[in-house]
Amino acid sequence: MGGGCVGRVNGQRLYSGRILDVDVDRVRFPDGSIGELEIIRHPGASAVVPVVRFDGTNQPVVTLIRQYRYAAEGFMWEIPAGKLDPGETPEACARRELREETGLYGGLLDHLSTIHTTPGFTDEVIHLYVALDLESGMPSHEVSEFIEVHEFPLDFLLNLIDGGEISDAKTICALTLAARWLGRKKGIEQSK
Repeated sequence: MGGGCVGRVNGQRLYSGRILDVDVDRVRFPDGSIGELEIIRHPGASAVVPVVRFDGTNQPVVTLIRQYRYAAEGFMWEIPAGKLDPGETPEACARRELREETGLYGGLLDHLSTIHTTPGFTDEVIHLYVALDLESGMPSHEVSEFIEVHEFPLDFLLNLIDGGEISDAKTICALTLAARWLGRKKGIEQSK
């Protein structure tokens, strides 16, 4: 295989909106051929698994939101998340969204992973975090956000994933990664 440099040759902006832009790019593929691809440009986002406490059996209790999503035609269970503002770091975004959507703030924030949401048509990435030792405050939802805040044991949420009741990709990834992270953290603390 050859054909020179792989990537964008040129392109055209078709739409520029409040949250995303839509481009049609001419792209050189790995075999050297050139074709057109539609791509949604997104500034990126952060999402956080807020562990609010451990119950009597040392089970992590997580805050989840139930949010109305027009594209999904109803309410979805999700972790707090939102897009990065211009110049904002992923960690600052995670802390801001956590406070805005749940009222929770402060504490330890640890990076779990960065995921590509749908690399077939968008450049969006979401930075996933887990948060511990949080304090409670008042959420400040945007006018277009319809959010309920709930707390659940992490094992219960993993069962909801297994049963298909949680279908949001970032939430599935983050809860699964947080369960592994918490398990490793617990193992380290028990070995001390």
